[in-house]
Amino acid sequence: MRTYKTALFGVGFVGRVHLEGLRRLGYVELYGIGEPQIEKARQLGAEFGAQRVEADYRRLLEDPAVEAVHVCTPNALHFPMVKDALDAGKHVICEKPLSTSVENARKLVALASETKRRNCTFHNLRFYPMVQQMRSMREDGDLGEILVVQGTYSQDWLLYDTDYNWRIESKDNGPSRTMADIGSHWCDMAEHITGQRITSLCADLQTFHKTRKKPKGPIETFAGKFLRPEDYVEIPIDTEDFGAVVFRMGERTRGAFTASQVSAGRKNGLSMEIYGSKASVAWNQERPDELWIGARNAANQIIIKDPSLLKERARPYADLPGGHSEGYDDTFKQVFRRFYQSIGDPAAQPAYPQFVDGLRQLNLVEAEIESSRTRSWVDVPALQA
Repeated sequence: MRTYKTALFGVGFVGRVHLEGLRRLGYVELYGIGEPQIEKARQLGAEFGAQRVEADYRRLLEDPAVEAVHVCTPNALHFPMVKDALDAGKHVICEKPLSTSVENARKLVALASETKRRNCTFHNLRFYPMVQQMRSMREDGDLGEILVVQGTYSQDWLLYDTDYNWRIESKDNGPSRTMADIGSHWCDMAEHITGQRITSLCADLQTFHKTRKKPKGPIETFAGKFLRPEDYVEIPIDTEDFGAVVFRMGERTRGAFTASQVSAGRKNGLSMEIYGSKASVAWNQERPDELWIGARNAANQIIIKDPSLLKERARPYADLPGGHSEGYDDTFKQVFRRFYQSIGDPAAQPAYPQFVDGLRQLNLVEAEIESSRTRSWVDVPALQA
């Protein structure tokens, strides 16, 4: 397999996880890093063997050696960076959300189609082996008709008013925080597993901390708990800490979920419950190798990830034998493997979420914002690129 040269834009928490995932593939080379925090970029570049480090990402886009780009910056930078990368003829993986508005996301979907570049919105949580097992069970009819879909994505890293991250402020993050940041992951997974689309919803969003204490200097994601009083200033907050959504999937399927970044003790608690007319399944991201299977007239089961026992379509998402855990970082590797293989095979159908999937989730986020603002049910528009 040939080697691919890639560039990374953004050197925060998720940028590092991207690089660790790429390194595990063995055939993707970090060619360059584009990041205005140049010293931090140089340190990361030295650790991962980057040939070039540039404060201006556009200089890397001018380099014909770069085939693909990973956009891992704050959300407000996604649109201009992705647009510039596509215009430069690069393939692009962009962290979610694809943009901060449906309008700009639609432009990126159209541009990716026009330039015929491979494009991925990084909804990586689909790629846990047991999530793929749930999808395969539904496809095989094991669950019957899907009746109810419910769950939560709950974290606690923004519980205190002293907790701060760039996602807090809409100028960097966009108009939605919790729903765009983690609620979109939940919705993408629910639609991926069920094969259905959320058609209408009723949402209630809440900002518990109307002001927060912003650090006077830069900090890493999830590091706010170590700040002292003299380290911050108080600022107003215009993004939500919590959201609750009731939704419809077509004529019969119904569902509900919450997304929270203020739930004490929940570090990364995505739970998904799918209830069908024959059987049910439930999965929790904090125990990723376990899958609960429920029945009306038989004993319930908890099965443990073992590739030899998974459905045939789910098996390729598990690389390690039974008893060897595969978690969050493994989902990155699974996405990257499929993305770069599709670059090498122009005829291959993408086996990963594309920009159109990112546009889909932004349609849902905008519907949630509108529903909460008007205190009413809102129809989710059919996807039109």
